[in-house]
Amino acid sequence: MAKILLLGLDYSVADELGKVLRQLGQTVRVAPKRAAALDAADADVIFTGSSELDDALAVSPKRPVIVTSRLPEVTQWLNALEAGASDYCGAPFEATQVKWLLNSALAA
Repeated sequence: MAKILLLGLDYSVADELGKVLRQLGQTVRVAPKRAAALDAADADVIFTGSSELDDALAVSPKRPVIVTSRLPEVTQWLNALEAGASDYCGAPFEATQVKWLLNSALAA
């Protein structure tokens, strides 16, 4: 079981993704952007929006950060990877996809 932080995501995205992660047996915490430094300290993986990516990478440079979006776009996905994200996850959140992303992030 991993400790997952949903950082700075809008409520509906955090709620939807959190449900999937909990179904997969993960421990999930939701934090606003301003709590990044405190809440990222013990997270194994961070899911965040593209606008919060720099903050997430700054407070936890060695942890995998997965950018999450309600409206996935190829350009946004590529920009996130080039900026240092481990991966990209677009809604709707499927359990199989999220499980694969977690396994990939935790194996790195």
